[in-house]
Parts: sequence; C-alpha cells; structure tokens
Amino acid sequence: MFSLENVRPGHSVKVKKIHGYGALKSRIMDMGITQGTEVTIKKCAPLGDPIQLEVRGYQLSLRKADAKNIEICLSCENDQCLM
Repeated sequence: MFSLENVRPGHSVKVKKIHGYGALKSRIMDMGITQGTEVTIKKCAPLGDPIQLEVRGYQLSLRKADAKNIEICLSCENDQCLM
C-alpha cells in the first residue's frame, strides 16, 4: 500500500481509499480528502511533520500519522487507479 505520507513535495496523487474508522476517517473526509480527489504535496516541515497539502484549491496541513491512513494511486488513467 502506498500512502500519502511517502509522497515528496511537488508531486500530485489521487486518493484511492481512506483507512481508519470513526472520528479519524470522518475528520479526514470533512477536510475534503475523499476517494478520487487529487492532492498535491506543497511543503514538508523541517523535521518531516506536518506536511502541507493542496486539496480542492485550498492549503491544508496534515500530520504524517494521519497521512499514513490515506492510500493513494501512483499512476491513474481515465480516473482509474493502475496501482
């Protein structure tokens, strides 16, 4: 599984699935990170946590522990995940 925490700044990926349950999953989805959404990694803090994302046209900071629960597609074609 490839997760959002491993993506380098400057790269864009699509969300494949959000793992977790309850309040954590709900909070991530409330921030606009849902299946099929394109996410761009903008910056990473000097010690690696948190990471700054661009989602749906706005900036968002997310802890790496939360980003670990977001499964991503590395290559997509016609809105279909290939990996």
